[in-house]
Amino acid sequence: MVGSHGLKSGFSTASLGVLNLIPEYWLKFVESHNLIGRDFEIEEADDLSELGADIKIMANEQSISEATTCYPGITVVKEGYIPVGMCLTGSGDYYYINKNEGNNGSLYRIYHDSVNENSINKDAIDKVLENYEKLLSL
Repeated sequence: MVGSHGLKSGFSTASLGVLNLIPEYWLKFVESHNLIGRDFEIEEADDLSELGADIKIMANEQSISEATTCYPGITVVKEGYIPVGMCLTGSGDYYYINKNEGNNGSLYRIYHDSVNENSINKDAIDKVLENYEKLLSL
C-alpha cells in the first residue's frame, strides 16, 4: 500500500518526518509529469556547467535515504539541497534542487568526493539547469 507522497506503508514515523525535506512543489512536479524513474540526457550545450549529464529521477524513498544516510546528502541538506536524481554515467554524483530557491529553482550537480561530514567545498556544486522544469523540454 502506498501512503501520502508515494511512501510505502510501514515507513517509520521518523522517516515520515524527514519527508518534509522534499518540498511539496517538487513532489507535485514529479507526480504531475510521472517523472520517477525517468531518464534525462542533458547535452553539454544545455548544461550550465558544460559537462552534460544523464540523470534518473529518484523515488521519494531514494531521495530521503540519500539525504539522511549518505554523503554528500547528509551535509548538503543542511544548506537546503535535496537529492532528486542520480547519475547514470557512473560518476556516483547526485543531482539536487535547493528548497531555499522555491518553485522553479535550479538543478545542481554535487560532486560526492568534494563534501565530507563537516564541510562543503564550494567548487563541489555546479548549476546544471537554471530551472529544473527545463528537464521537460530536453
